Amino acid sequence: MEMEPSVNVLGGPLELCSGAPRTGFFRDGHCNTCWEDAGAHTVCAVMTAEFLAWSSYVGNDLVSPRIELGFTGLKPGDRWCLCAGRFLEAHDEGCAPPVVLEATHARTLELVPLEVLRLYRVLSPF
Repeated sequence: MEMEPSVNVLGGPLELCSGAPRTGFFRDGHCNTCWEDAGAHTVCAVMTAEFLAWSSYVGNDLVSPRIELGFTGLKPGDRWCLCAGRFLEAHDEGCAPPVVLEATHARTLELVPLEVLRLYRVLSPF
């Protein structure tokens, strides 16, 4: 798998999304992507209780641990690389989580307009 360039939606270098829990398609802590990443796990989002409940409701349980996959489950405040399509769906439903633009991969812009992402922007603590 060949990783796409690590560029964020603002045109700068892609910042770390989360090292704990380790996130991203490559589990490198960044929302890096490649052609094989069909889900486009490219949006660095800060989990909220509302989003996690909605995600479980629509069939993507991000709270329950999946130890066999090395996944300990997420809680509010955790940062996680979401699929761009799932983020857009949450936006349409009125429950999208905050987004760290500096850690959100530029490929996201193929599905989600920058204007929409800016509505949810939080500043990167790094």
